[in-house]
Amino acid sequence: MKVFAALDPRLPLTQVPGTARRVEELGYDGLHIPETIHDSFAVALLAAEHTTRITLRTAITLAFVRSPTLVAYNAWDLATFSRGRFELGLGTQIKQNIEDRFGMPWTEPVTRMGDYVAALRELFAAFATGGPVHHEGENYRLTRLQPYFNPGPGDTAAPPVFLGAVNAGMCRLAGQFADGVITHSTNSDPGYLAEVVCPALREGADRGSRTPPGIVVAAPIATGGDETAVRRERERMRRLLAFLYSTPSYRPALTRLGLPDLFDRLRTLVRAERWDRLSAVLTDDVLDILLLCADYDTLPELVRERYDGLAEGIVLPVPPTGPADARLRLAIESLRGQGPQ
Repeated sequence: MKVFAALDPRLPLTQVPGTARRVEELGYDGLHIPETIHDSFAVALLAAEHTTRITLRTAITLAFVRSPTLVAYNAWDLATFSRGRFELGLGTQIKQNIEDRFGMPWTEPVTRMGDYVAALRELFAAFATGGPVHHEGENYRLTRLQPYFNPGPGDTAAPPVFLGAVNAGMCRLAGQFADGVITHSTNSDPGYLAEVVCPALREGADRGSRTPPGIVVAAPIATGGDETAVRRERERMRRLLAFLYSTPSYRPALTRLGLPDLFDRLRTLVRAERWDRLSAVLTDDVLDILLLCADYDTLPELVRERYDGLAEGIVLPVPPTGPADARLRLAIESLRGQGPQ
């Protein structure tokens, strides 16, 4: 199993180089770069400049707020600059954010994302050959790419395209077209992966006459070198999960986990803009259902119990530098199958 580090979404840009180097030194296979308050491509460029080995994957870049051509340029540049270490992770975001936070139009997301990925593939093919582009889809039409605007063939292949997928429809699309799938914190429990995600990926792959892509699990995990560190991370995750599960798109996950009333309580607080009260709704009993908590010594075994046979990669947070770094390295080695099992 590959192990990817999750970059703190609020990490200042000045700290990205040092954090990326630390991720590489700790033995992670790669770095997942989010997009919340920073542009994911800008962060990826900083990380690429200061590393030499790890995979750099946006997780996720928001597709519907950008032209496919702009994304293709950025992804092509990063793939070239990093010497093939960049991977493009794309996601839809939710309707409210696309319309009200970005001021962009919303349309049915699965069809639109399929058109988006097809447009990207056409652009990458044009870049690789230096030739023209021709894509006419339901949402995107690209028929003009003069030689002056074509970056032309390079030494690096087009970057792999991963999709962030929650529901079965997007998983089927990923199975048909994507190079990999990144799960969300709300759909990473083993039951959902086995009953919904994997079958949908196989169905999509059958449509495309291909092998289903691998799954990288971004499960909610609270870990650290000792009980105090785990408890501190648990409280951070309590706040994050309370915010995430107040989103209507993730209500089915709570119902599936036997917590159907939790969404209504969270949503009532959101409507009243009582953001400071959200985390109180996630009691310890609820958090035990939603969150995997373990120190570095016990984490590998618990992850393997849950995800062996389901996922090819796991995402772990990057802790501050501390005396437990050696144990974290051992945990990473164990998860990768290179250390004590």
